[in-house]
Amino acid sequence: MPALLRPTHEGFLRAGEPHLVISGALHYFRVHPEQWRDRLRRLVAMGCNTVETYVAWNVHQPAREVTTFEGIADLGRFLDLAAEEGLDAIVRPGPYICAEWENGGFPGWILGDRNLRLRHRDARYLELVDAWFDQLIPVITERQASRGGNVVMVQVENEYGSFGDDSIYLAHLRDGLIARGIDELLVTSDGPARMWLTGGTVDGALATVNFGSRALEVLAMAEEELPGQPQMCMEFWNGWFDHWGEEHHERTGGEAAGELADMLGRGMSVNFYMAHGGTNFGLRAGANHDGALQPTTTSYDYDAPIAENGALTEKFRAFREVIARHRELPPLEEHLAQLGLLAAPSTLPAAEVSIEKVASLRGTERFTRPAALHPVPPAFEDIGLERGLLRLTREIEIAAADRDGRSVISPLKLYDLHDRAWVYVDGIPVGAAGVVGNEQHETDPATIELTPFADRLLPDGGRRTVRVEILVENLGRVNFGPRLGERKGILGGVWQAIRFLNDWEADAWPLEEMGEELAALLAQAPACEGAPDAESLPVLVGASFEAAAPADTFLDVSGAGHGVAYVNGFCVGRYWSIGPQQTLYVPAPLVRQGRNEVLLLDLEKVPRRLALAEEHAFGRTDR
Repeated sequence: MPALLRPTHEGFLRAGEPHLVISGALHYFRVHPEQWRDRLRRLVAMGCNTVETYVAWNVHQPAREVTTFEGIADLGRFLDLAAEEGLDAIVRPGPYICAEWENGGFPGWILGDRNLRLRHRDARYLELVDAWFDQLIPVITERQASRGGNVVMVQVENEYGSFGDDSIYLAHLRDGLIARGIDELLVTSDGPARMWLTGGTVDGALATVNFGSRALEVLAMAEEELPGQPQMCMEFWNGWFDHWGEEHHERTGGEAAGELADMLGRGMSVNFYMAHGGTNFGLRAGANHDGALQPTTTSYDYDAPIAENGALTEKFRAFREVIARHRELPPLEEHLAQLGLLAAPSTLPAAEVSIEKVASLRGTERFTRPAALHPVPPAFEDIGLERGLLRLTREIEIAAADRDGRSVISPLKLYDLHDRAWVYVDGIPVGAAGVVGNEQHETDPATIELTPFADRLLPDGGRRTVRVEILVENLGRVNFGPRLGERKGILGGVWQAIRFLNDWEADAWPLEEMGEELAALLAQAPACEGAPDAESLPVLVGASFEAAAPADTFLDVSGAGHGVAYVNGFCVGRYWSIGPQQTLYVPAPLVRQGRNEVLLLDLEKVPRRLALAEEHAFGRTDR
């Protein structure tokens, strides 16, 4: 069969009829699988005729020898559900996706080869991509409209003009898609100007553009640079994402709807980025780098028209009103009733969450067990650790020197730290380094001063042997720009006085997979006596709440510090008191009738209060 969607000088034809693509981005890997159909129906209710999704390679291949298309990775089921709801599909398989997703979708394990070049015709890289596409593309191919499915468009790479101009690489990806059976429309997407389009386009793929404002200016540019073809905004940035420590972003529906009206009114197809943002569950949020690391929050609400919990916003209604001028839609309430969406998403009532036990993690087996010895501190990628924490430990000798009448101990210097580190000497927390906005580099090592603790470390002066433990945290690999593919760890080594320290035991803590293990450690560990303080850090915190029936909730962690939260063993994500995010979305499928277990691993503060909230809470807001 010929491709269902065909570009012409006049616009798109779908099955021979003039067609505007009105698509909404909804990433299957950011939504609990039990909620996929609900969220797809909300796209339909807004007036979309198409759904768009990226494919996150690192979701499907968490390790070199592991490939999965099950659970939240079941792309085929997601596309099938979209078809059942009457939606065409645009699939953007990458291999690079950006998406504010860890490493731009690339698995961390491919960075184990220090010489490999990402997004380039490097033979080692292409070999890995081809092997991955051999497994992925058949899932898409068999669901193309030409074969009775709903996939009408497949993208070659992603915003490549913002990274490189290796035309041989783009041609390799294009030819690989065709060779693996893709016969629906191929596209590229890039920034809205010639400088991006000259690097990111490739013959045989329709060029589309990404932008969030000044639609009429962009349309004029596109008609000049991309004449004689349908124009499409592949990413209409109608909201924005948040970084930890920065303001929460919001954009009014009326202003964004005005841009939408300009596009649709002039025959420009559109994909809302995002229609429904969802959640960066676990530790899969990426990061930007603009002079310093900018980690993305767990929430990917994006101020989208369909909120993180599925609520229909003012922006949803504003967009639907514009779309209804170009597609015949039933009245909203009637449409919602038809789709079974009249009721707002159910949410547990606000309540306190009882903290039942606090225990120091340093007293558990995770801090004391022996680990493999490495000549230098290994990077996360050297030991197959995708995300989480890396514990480094060894013994060192420290000595007191008299300077101006006071006892001084040489500091520890952590060179090329990515991203944060907590240091303990003989169990004493002596410092942390690598905060957001002040990432350390080779010429400016993160320095951990030991002198303030001289009285405790060397009460009698002189010298002695102590044990150093360092917890290194990956805050998210960069997903956009020249730092894509950065490695994590203390990449330059640990320096003391006159030399580097070698021979470190290294223990990987893949936190996303450790919910049950940490719960067991909490059960075995003695509770902190009295009021736990900073000397107890890091701590495990056990708590619980009751639910009459499964429903959405928001875990209020505003009284906690910095760490990772689990609900019933599932890692719902990272939290951080620097904001703006103050609550973690917990979808109904994770909530049980009756008792629900909450576990926090907090690195910075002993939480005094946890609660359930009925809606998201964000701190500072950029309105």
